[in-house]
Amino acid sequence: MKKSILSLALALASIGMIQAKGSSEPVLMTINGKPVTLSEFEYLYHKNNSQQITPQSINEYLDMFVTYKQKVADAEAEGIDKTDAFQNEFDGYRRELAEPYLRNQEVEDSIVNAIYEHMKEEVDVSHIMLSNHGQDIDTEEQRARLDSIRTAILGGADFAEMARRFSVDRSAARNGGHMGYMSAGRYPATFEEMAYSLPVGSLSEVFETPFGWHILKVNGRRPAQGMVLVEHILKLTQGLSPDEVAIKKAQIDSIATLVANGADFEAIATAESEDPGSKRNGGKLNWFGTGQMVPEFEAASFALKNGEVSAPIQTSYGYHIIKRLDWKGVEPLETMRPMIKNAIANDERGQLPRKRRIAELRKKYNAHVKDRNLETVKSEIKAAGKLDTTLVNKFLASDLVVANAAGNDITISEIMADVTADPSASVESNFEILDTKIYQAINRAVIEAERQQLAVENPDYRNLLNEYRDGILLFEVADRKVWSKAKQDKEGLERFFEANRDKYRWEAPKYKGYVVFATSDSIMNQARNFLNKNNISPDSLSTELRKEFGKSVKIEKVIAAKGENAITDYLGFGGIKPETKGKWSHYFPYRDKLIEAPEEAADVRGAVTGDYQTELEEKWVSELKKKYPAKIKKKVLKQAK
Repeated sequence: MKKSILSLALALASIGMIQAKGSSEPVLMTINGKPVTLSEFEYLYHKNNSQQITPQSINEYLDMFVTYKQKVADAEAEGIDKTDAFQNEFDGYRRELAEPYLRNQEVEDSIVNAIYEHMKEEVDVSHIMLSNHGQDIDTEEQRARLDSIRTAILGGADFAEMARRFSVDRSAARNGGHMGYMSAGRYPATFEEMAYSLPVGSLSEVFETPFGWHILKVNGRRPAQGMVLVEHILKLTQGLSPDEVAIKKAQIDSIATLVANGADFEAIATAESEDPGSKRNGGKLNWFGTGQMVPEFEAASFALKNGEVSAPIQTSYGYHIIKRLDWKGVEPLETMRPMIKNAIANDERGQLPRKRRIAELRKKYNAHVKDRNLETVKSEIKAAGKLDTTLVNKFLASDLVVANAAGNDITISEIMADVTADPSASVESNFEILDTKIYQAINRAVIEAERQQLAVENPDYRNLLNEYRDGILLFEVADRKVWSKAKQDKEGLERFFEANRDKYRWEAPKYKGYVVFATSDSIMNQARNFLNKNNISPDSLSTELRKEFGKSVKIEKVIAAKGENAITDYLGFGGIKPETKGKWSHYFPYRDKLIEAPEEAADVRGAVTGDYQTELEEKWVSELKKKYPAKIKKKVLKQAK
C-alpha cells in the first residue's frame, strides 16, 4: 500500500500525543484526558515571570495556567483545531519555528566567521566584466572572449586599456577598471571570495557572478579603515558653467572662513548646504565605511581627526566642507553577526547551511531514489521522444514508486502533479526536470519528517510550538465566547445594562441625538423635510438618507458632554456656533435631547461592553472548571523550579 507524507493534521495530532507516548518527561497534570508535561509548565511559568514587574510564585501561577489549558481544551471541543483557518495559520508558524533547526550551524558559523575576517581587511581591486545575460548573448562565447583578454594581459597588455576597450562596467571608461579599495559584505559572494583569496599583484581566472563574467586583479591590501561619522556643507556644481562653478567656489571659501572663525557648523549647514538629504540635520550623514562615498570625500573624512574641519574639497558633486564627528573600528563578531547574516541571506552563501542540513537529513531518513523504477519512467519518455499530455496523464494514474524518504513512498503520480507537459522540450531536458522534481520531493519529505521529529526530540522547540498552537486556539475561542459575543449580543448588553444601571452615572448631562450634514443649504433643507415627513427607524437612517440624497448627505450619532464637541455645544448647550469649512459646512440636529443619565447600553457602549465581557469571562471560566477539571500530580508539582 502506498504511504503518503505525514499530513499537517497528523502532525497536529502527534504533538498532542508526544507526552503520552515515548516521552520520559514527567506529566504534571491531565486536562480533558490530555497530559501536560512539567517542562511545558516550567517553560511558560518562567516566560510569564520574565514579563512581570512582580514575579509570581509557582502556586500563584498554577491557577492561571490551569485556566489557560482549560480554555484550550474548550477550543478543541469546539473543533477549532480542525478548521482550515487554524491549520493554515499554525502550519505557517510551525514552518517558521522549525527553520533554525533546518540549517547546519557549523557551516553557518564558518561562513559568518570567514566574512568577519574579511571585514578586518580591505582589498584594492581592478576588474573587467563582460555580460552573461541578454537575448543576443552567448554566455559561453563571452566567457571564452574574456579568457582571451586575460591571456593578452598576462602577455603584457595593459589592464586599464583592456578594461576601457572591453569592460561593460560603465565606470571603466573613466577609471580603467580600477574599483579602489573594497570592503566585505558589499559585493556578490563569488566576487568577494576571489578578491580576498588572491595574492597582491595576481590576476584571477575568469569567474561568474549574477552580473556577468569577470577577471579581477588585486593591487593591494590594508587593514580596514572602520567607519566614520561626519557632517558636511555642500555647494553643488554638477551641470554648471565655469563662471557658475567659480561663484560656488567663492561661496564655499567664504563659508570655510566663517567656520574657521568659530561659526556654528550645523547652523550654517542648515542654512547654506545644497545637500537636501542632510541639511535638515545640520549636515549630518549616516555612518559610512570604505566604498560608500566618492573617493575624494571618503579620503578627506578618514584623514581628519574627531572634531576637525576640512578645507574645501572638490568631488564630482561639487565643493564640500567636512567636519568629522566620530570614528569606530570593526565591531566585535557578536555585534556584527546579525548584519553579516542579513547580508548573506540573499546570496549563495546563505543557502549553504540549509543545503548541508538537508544533505544530513537525507541520510538520517534514508532518502533514496528507486533507480530501476525511475529508469522505467525515463525509458517511456525516451521511447515517445517527448513528454506530452498523454504520457503525463498515464503517469498521473500510476502508483509506481520512484523514491522513498523517512519510510514514505513517493510515486510518479505525485511527481507528475508538479510537471507541465511540453512536447517541444528535448528528452534530456525532460529527464533534468524529472530528476529535479524528485530531488525536491525528497527534500520536502525529509524536512517534514524532521519537523515531526523535532517535536519529539527537542523540548524547547516542542514547548514553543505548543505555545503558538495553544495561543491561536485561545484567541479564537475567547473571541467566540467573550469578545465578539459581547459586542454582537445586543439583547445581552441591554439586559446587563438594565441590571447594572446604577454603575453608569454621569456627573453632568449629555447631548444625545443625530447631526445631519449636507453639502449645501438647499440640500440640508430638503433632508430636514424628508426626515420630518418620514418615520424612519434609527437603524435605517443612514441607508435611507443615502438612497435619497446619495453622497450629498451624511448622518452621525452623537453623545457628548458640554465641552467635548463644538457642534453639540452649540446645538444643545447654548454655545457659540462654530465656524465650519469644507464639504460638510451645513448641518442640523435630529431627534436630539439632553439626558441626565444613560438611557440604554448604547449610551455607554464602551464601558458596558467591557463589563459584560468580564461577566462572560467569569461565567465561562466557572463552567470550564466543572467541564474540564484538572488532575494535578502534587508530587510532580514539587519538582517545578
